[in-house]
Amino acid sequence: MCACTILVVSLIAAINLAVPQLATSELHPSSSELLWIVDAYIVVFACLVIPGGAAGDRFGRKGVLIVGLITFAAGAAISAASVNVASLLLGRAITGAGAALVLPNCVGVLVHSSPPKQRSRSLAIWGVMTGMGGLVGNIGGAALLTIGSWRTLFVAIVPISLLCALWTALVVRRSSRSPRSLDPAGTVLLITTTISLLIGIIEGPEVGWNSYVVIVAFAVSAVLGVAWVMVELRVRHPLLDPRLFRIPMLSTASIGMLVMFFGSFGLFYLNASLLQYGRGYSVLKAGLAIMPMTVPMLLGARFVPDMVRRIGIFTTLSVAFLAISIGLFGLSYAATQPYLAYAAWLVLIGIGFALALPCLTAELTAALPTEQAGVAGGLQSATREFGSALGVAIVGTVLTQSFTRHLPTSLQHADPIPRTVAEAVAAATAQQIDIINSFTTGAESALQVASIITFIAGVFVVAVAFQASRRRREQSSTAANG
Repeated sequence: MCACTILVVSLIAAINLAVPQLATSELHPSSSELLWIVDAYIVVFACLVIPGGAAGDRFGRKGVLIVGLITFAAGAAISAASVNVASLLLGRAITGAGAALVLPNCVGVLVHSSPPKQRSRSLAIWGVMTGMGGLVGNIGGAALLTIGSWRTLFVAIVPISLLCALWTALVVRRSSRSPRSLDPAGTVLLITTTISLLIGIIEGPEVGWNSYVVIVAFAVSAVLGVAWVMVELRVRHPLLDPRLFRIPMLSTASIGMLVMFFGSFGLFYLNASLLQYGRGYSVLKAGLAIMPMTVPMLLGARFVPDMVRRIGIFTTLSVAFLAISIGLFGLSYAATQPYLAYAAWLVLIGIGFALALPCLTAELTAALPTEQAGVAGGLQSATREFGSALGVAIVGTVLTQSFTRHLPTSLQHADPIPRTVAEAVAAATAQQIDIINSFTTGAESALQVASIITFIAGVFVVAVAFQASRRRREQSSTAANG
C-alpha cells in the first residue's frame, strides 16, 4: 500500500520538473495549456477521490484498487504516446481518475487488514509515505528526465503501476463491503463543487485573483457547496455526512492536513527552480538535494503513535507546525548559504512532517466507522490535494509579483512584463545575473509568506486540538467516575 501511495503522489511533484522540456517540446503548448497539463491530474484526482473511496467501500476495496492501478497505467501510456496537447490532457485526466481510485482504497485495505492494536502504527507509516511521495517524485522524476525526455517519465510509470496491480492481486485479502448506496446526487454536487473551487485556485495566479473567471468559479463553488450540504443532510446514506465535521478532531485534522501540504508543495514548487537558478544545480542534483528532508520521516514514523500517547496530540502538533514554519522561514535565507545550512532546514521540516502526518492520519481515519474506511481515505486525500493546489497557487502568486517587481528597470517597462526567468532572459540576455537575483528574491519572499501562513494556520489547528483533547479527557474521566 505504501508503494501504491508513493506512485500516485510522486507524479504530482515529478511533472513540475518536466515543465521546461514540455514547454519546448514538439507539442508547442501555450502557457495556459502548460498550466493545465500540470493541473489536469490534480483536478480530476481531487474531484473523484472521495467517490473513489466510497466505490471501494461499496464494491470491494481490493478490486477497485486494482482497477485504479490499471487505469493509472493506461493514462500514463496515453500521455507518453501523445501527439498533441489534447491527447496529453486526456492521458493526464485518466491518470488522475486512476489515482482517485488508488489512494483512498490504500487506507481502506490497511484499516481492514491490520489488527486493531497495530492499526495506528500501520496508518502512521502510510501517512508518512504520502509525504514521501513528493520527495520520491522530485528525485525519481529528476533521474528519469536526466536520462530521457518528458515521455520517459510516463513510460516508466506503466510497468510500475502494473507491477503494483499484480502485487495487490497476490497479497491483499478481500474485506467486507458496505451496503450503503453511492449517493449519486451528493456525488455529482461534490464533484462539481470541487471542480469550481479548484479552477478558481489554479487560475488565480494566471489571470489574477480579481478576474471574472476566478470570481465566478468561487461563487459557483459556494452555491454548489451549499446545495451539496442540503442534499447530504436529507439523504439516508450520504456520501460524506457534513455533520461529521462537528467532530472537533475530524475538522481539525482535515485543516491540519491542508496546512501541511500547503507548505510542502509550496516548497516543492520552488525548490527545484531555486536550486537550479540560485545554486546552478542540474535537474538531478536539485532532486537529490532535498533528500535530507526524508531522514526524520523514514526513521521516526513508527515511533510517533507511542509518542502521541505519551505527550498528547496538542504537544505533538505544536512541535510539528513550529518545526515546519521555522524550517520554511530558514530556507528563505539559505539560498546562498552553504548546502549544509540548506540541508539543516530541510531536516527540521522533515521532523515536522514526521510528527504531524501519522497523528493527523490516525485522527481522520478514527473519526469514521471501519465500513467507511475508503471514504475516510478519500477525505484525507482531498484535503491533501486542496492544500497542494493552494500552496502552488499562493506561493506562485507571491513569487511572480516579487519577481516582476525586482526585475531590471528596462524589463519592468516591457509589454508584457516577463513573468518567468526564461521569458526575462530571452528579452534581455545581457542582464541574466540580475534576472536570476530577482527570481531568488521572489522565491525568498514566497517562502517567507508560506512560513507565516503555515504558522498562523498551525496555531489555529493546535488550539482546536487542545480543546478537543481536553474535552476528550473530561469525557473519559466522567465515564470512569460513572
